[in-house]
Amino acid sequence: MRREYLMALGLSLGPAASNGLARFAFALILPAMRNDLDWTYTQAGQVNTANALGYLAGAAATLALIDRVGARRLFNLGMVMTAVALIASGLVVDYLLLLVLRAVAGIGGAFVFISGGVLAAGIGDGDPRRAAQAIAVYFSGGGLGIALAGGALPWLFTIYGDGGWHAAWLVLGLLSAACCLGTWAAARAVPVRPRSDAPSSLSSARWSLARFRWLAAGYLLFAFGYIGYMTFVMAWMAEAGAPATRMALAWVVLGVFTACSHRFWRRPLAEWSGGRPMAATILVVAIGAALPLLGASLPLMLVSAVLFGGAFFITPAAATAFLRKSLPREAWGRAVAVFTLLFAAGQTAGPVVAGWFADLGGLQAGLAVSAVALLLGAGFALMQQETP
Repeated sequence: MRREYLMALGLSLGPAASNGLARFAFALILPAMRNDLDWTYTQAGQVNTANALGYLAGAAATLALIDRVGARRLFNLGMVMTAVALIASGLVVDYLLLLVLRAVAGIGGAFVFISGGVLAAGIGDGDPRRAAQAIAVYFSGGGLGIALAGGALPWLFTIYGDGGWHAAWLVLGLLSAACCLGTWAAARAVPVRPRSDAPSSLSSARWSLARFRWLAAGYLLFAFGYIGYMTFVMAWMAEAGAPATRMALAWVVLGVFTACSHRFWRRPLAEWSGGRPMAATILVVAIGAALPLLGASLPLMLVSAVLFGGAFFITPAAATAFLRKSLPREAWGRAVAVFTLLFAAGQTAGPVVAGWFADLGGLQAGLAVSAVALLLGAGFALMQQETP
């Protein structure tokens, strides 16, 4: 069990880099880039949308490649792509080039997130409870990246002002490169079954998305809703006049509770039936996302960070655990990739729609759209039943 936990912990550095550093830390950099480069909220949302489009393309590529290339190779490739794209983002100022680099980071992030999830699902020697624990540990690793970014980046802007965004991207890139050391070692240690071209293997890999339609609908709305909060919540605090120390504290709390979230959700993931685990996680995320609508005081933002961080990385874990339980092993990679395509589609639209509402009615309007989408997603996920 200790060895399995260490393998899952090593793999979890993948989400720490691909999500915590490469995707979500943009919320900390956004206020400085928007001021320094004179962006609108819609333009800022488009930068995150470029990352989401890259993620969408990466998910589609993973769907085509994972059975041929293997999860381990895609996982390692994605880690390298992520680190290189982050470092390069600190060396450019051109808007279009930044969009391209964000897209590259998104492609690498999809390789990491999907392939790492498949590797984590293989831990546990076929025991669903142990596998669910490994999956939860893996996905909650994104919290480490969030906490690292929250502890480092606001201080850079305190020292260097808005122009410190260049250094911020470089710091994120170097941290991602450091994560590669742990992920490579963990990926090598995870047992991976040899790929088979036998007709029986291909037959068992067939599956129908229709069986998971309510879970898929909930996941799509979750992706649409959560990314609006993660894109603009720091801008909301900055607009309300919060100092860098308060923003750093809220972001670190978000990351710490994300990193620890697998401990809160072990039993629901392993024991609850149907879409209940996913519905519960999305509902908690929705409450956390809605709290900033009441104000930007530190106590309110800390409670928001605790609730949001304590559940939002468990939603992908709930989806992966349900697919693992419902499908033969040969179908896991493709099923996770298809769900990630839906996820990527939702988070592609989320930042632009939230940004558009923010430009029309202020950041509060953009955050409200995200919270409503999350509540709807929880309702859809709750309707998913166990599949035969």
